[in-house]
Amino acid sequence: MMHPSRQAYVEEAQPEDRGIDLDSIPIDHDYDLPATASGIAPEKASALLSQFERKRLIASIVVPTDDGRVRAKLRELGEPVTLFGEGPADRRDRLRELVAAQQQDGLQQGQDVEMTDAGAADEDAEDQEEEFYSRGGPELLEARMEIAKYSLPRAKRRTEFQKQESTIPLRTHVKFRKQIKERLQGFELQGSQIAGDRNVSMTRISPNGELVATGNWGGQVKLLGIPDLEVKKNLRGHTNKVSGLSWFPGATLPENNVSPDSVNLASGGAEGKVLLWSLNQDTPLASLEGHSQRVCRVEFHPSGRYLASASEDTSWRLWDVETKAELLLQEGHSRGVYAVSFNSDGSLLASAGLDSIGRIWDLRSGRTVMILDGHLDGHIKPIYGLDWGADGYRVLTASMDGWVKCWDVRKVQRTGGIGAHSSSVADLRWFKGMDDPLLGTPPGKDEKGSQLPKKSGTFFVTAGFDQKVNIFSADDWTLVQSLSGHTAPVASVDVSRNGKWIVSGGHDRTVKLWGRNDMESI
Repeated sequence: MMHPSRQAYVEEAQPEDRGIDLDSIPIDHDYDLPATASGIAPEKASALLSQFERKRLIASIVVPTDDGRVRAKLRELGEPVTLFGEGPADRRDRLRELVAAQQQDGLQQGQDVEMTDAGAADEDAEDQEEEFYSRGGPELLEARMEIAKYSLPRAKRRTEFQKQESTIPLRTHVKFRKQIKERLQGFELQGSQIAGDRNVSMTRISPNGELVATGNWGGQVKLLGIPDLEVKKNLRGHTNKVSGLSWFPGATLPENNVSPDSVNLASGGAEGKVLLWSLNQDTPLASLEGHSQRVCRVEFHPSGRYLASASEDTSWRLWDVETKAELLLQEGHSRGVYAVSFNSDGSLLASAGLDSIGRIWDLRSGRTVMILDGHLDGHIKPIYGLDWGADGYRVLTASMDGWVKCWDVRKVQRTGGIGAHSSSVADLRWFKGMDDPLLGTPPGKDEKGSQLPKKSGTFFVTAGFDQKVNIFSADDWTLVQSLSGHTAPVASVDVSRNGKWIVSGGHDRTVKLWGRNDMESI
């Protein structure tokens, strides 16, 4: 059916157009509108010419035919990725109009728009993940081989346990997880401590559950005891806001033989430095420098040999902890990278940031194996938190849009989502317990020879700018309990591996300890 406006135009024009010689109709777009002869006022004629010129300009602009690239371009321009009821064709038209407006205003000359036709887009669709590669040296090649040697046996061990776990009846899982939920509902505030003169930005519990490392906006790093929250050590080295903290794998655990004189902790600061710390001195053992802007997060590889750092300079980097050398500078985000996280195998790294997109990288090859940005599934605001599950193939993302979303690498899609907080979700941690198949001792079998379920991976905790710490079930995505006590936005949260403690830090300058009154684990 013809659009009403077009129909009206035809009906009005038909009586007058019957005597028009069709050969006299111009076929080009250089319209001549004489103002005096046509009776059109000069200002109206000028407006019509401007309108025609704008349409010609819009028609001449070439934009990507691939909807993913169109979305990325809109995001770069600071525009909404999609509008209500907008389809891919409408989105391309809107991008054309935006670029045309910028050209007319003299803000851009169109060079930022990728001149890609449909054929080229189809040819490149399979290789889009290869756009962001950095050339590496022999040290990186050796690191990739070492990571492969380290991760493959762990992946085999994990999948073998998952095969045994698959034999557990559903009713056993339901009963077991119901008991865990009941115990989590008993968590209450057990202690609170002011941890500096500025907002607390980061809290991370040591592997043995007896210390919590905190960082604040003043550049202070403190080690507090659990459960008394008394200051055990002040670490001096950062000159600006501390954004990232990570414990060395197995640090503080006697059975792992990690010397207190060696690297036990890493931190990242807004001055762009990554510092490595021991437990026996208050000055750093080493400073890793290379980032040109704030270091937002740091994370140790499960092997302890490598360290990843995320920065607002739009890159994440991989460092050799022993040699202190930078192995990899990885680009791939259009804005600052805010979070990085390794899966428990050590083969994959997830990165995400202020461009609202997450990427999962295979460290053994350097390839992007998944982009966390579905057309309707992705976050619409910056991503602040990332953490892998104990199963090794699911990752959680926390965003300024208030949502936590779960992504499955095997299915290459989002598999769950929760409106976790009424405002920004600043941090999240997936519980990895002492019975984790890779990080601890997996559960055995009962007296009947049946496999027992594990606690590891059954829940996760989040910190929100709505001043709450929330506990969620990781199987049905329900809210188990909301912990209230902070009087300002909560910036960070962590859960101990023994399941006894949850620690949070916020803009009220306090570190708070949550646990059961019987001081027992879940």
